[in-house]
Amino acid sequence: MEDKLTEAITKVALGFSVEEITEEYAADGEGELKLVKRKETRKDVPPDLKAVRLLWEERDLMKLSDEELERERRRLLEELRREEEKNQ
Repeated sequence: MEDKLTEAITKVALGFSVEEITEEYAADGEGELKLVKRKETRKDVPPDLKAVRLLWEERDLMKLSDEELERERRRLLEELRREEEKNQ
C-alpha cells in the first residue's frame, strides 16, 4: 500500500498525461443507441510542487534516527499548539 502511495505521489510530482474519451450516443429510428460522436483528448497535468515537497520531506525523515524523529515530532506538536493559541 505504501509503495503504491509513493508511486502516485511521485507521478503527481513529476507531472503526467491522461487521455480522455468522450462519446455521444443517439437513438436511431429503431430505438437502438448508435455512436454519433467520439472525441479523444490528451491532457497534460503539470508537476505539482506540493507533491515534490512531500517527497523531499519523506526522504529527509527516513534519514533521521528514532531520537531525531521524536524531537521533530515534539517540535511540530509545539508549533501546532502555538498556532492554535495564536488563532484563539
